[in-house]
Amino acid sequence: MKNSIAFCGNIITDQIKMIPRWPDRGMLVPISSVKRAVGGSVSNTAIDLKTLDPSVAVKAVGKVGTDDNGEFAVKFLASKGVDCSAVMRTDERPTSFTDVMTVESTGERTFFNLHGADSTLVPDDIDVAALDCEIFHFGYLLLLDGMDAPDDEYGTKAARLLAKVQSAGIKTSVDIVSEQSDRFARIVRPALRYCDYCIINEVEGAMATGRKPDDLRGICDGLFELGVKERVVVHCPDVGVTMGRDGEFVRVGSLKLPDGWIKGSVGAGDAFCAGSLYALLKGMDPEALLRLGSCSAAMNLAVSDAVSGAKSYAETMALDGRFARR
Repeated sequence: MKNSIAFCGNIITDQIKMIPRWPDRGMLVPISSVKRAVGGSVSNTAIDLKTLDPSVAVKAVGKVGTDDNGEFAVKFLASKGVDCSAVMRTDERPTSFTDVMTVESTGERTFFNLHGADSTLVPDDIDVAALDCEIFHFGYLLLLDGMDAPDDEYGTKAARLLAKVQSAGIKTSVDIVSEQSDRFARIVRPALRYCDYCIINEVEGAMATGRKPDDLRGICDGLFELGVKERVVVHCPDVGVTMGRDGEFVRVGSLKLPDGWIKGSVGAGDAFCAGSLYALLKGMDPEALLRLGSCSAAMNLAVSDAVSGAKSYAETMALDGRFARR
């Protein structure tokens, strides 16, 4: 085992803006604080996993602009021990950014995103032979215009890339952005045919498979029917579930966190994903995977940004005995 993982896709800066409540249409609410942080699938999952276990070689693959946000993102990733040699710079578009409007009392957040430099990322940008990793995680489908573009042979450019990575003997993993649209069948399903692992939430799973969000076993079955090769992981606020190709279905309740613990939920799904990927990299059993994923997400919920809550494996798993489960 190479003990290494590459994260490809969105590299974003988050402008986290805390508000007391969500306003009615046309109304005003004050912003109590603003914080700039890294965000996006690559930044969040790479930093979370590298913090869990610094011995794992973690590589970021993507595009940022030549602007200040791009410089900030690359420097921050590098400061956390992430290899940024495969992060490209372009002056074609600015670095992608998201305004994250977060309600202080609940942690509920709403996103306003600019599709920037990472939307110009295409398969030809990526040197698969140089990846040298055990797992290649791609996120997010539906938020990368260049990768979501149609492909005559594979369905989408993302599917073409994943097929090429699989053919190099690397396990592939995908994540999806939560989006209210009719694009799931056209963009998500082609990629699932070249996916070894799929780690998503119940809403995304329902949109991809046509099942109801509370039909977690049905979502897992549906994702395998759409082409996932080895393992499906679905995380929800109250529970996490996973199913292997053999049909074994495992569920673990979320931690019962005390009042005041949750400061924000931006990046919680990515934290769960990072824990799950670490478990897959290390060959952990399905229950251990879900326990680690939920503890990683709980650590994330204790802070307002996407990554500063990440802790070591020992510190993260200490939550498993500290709090009861649902």
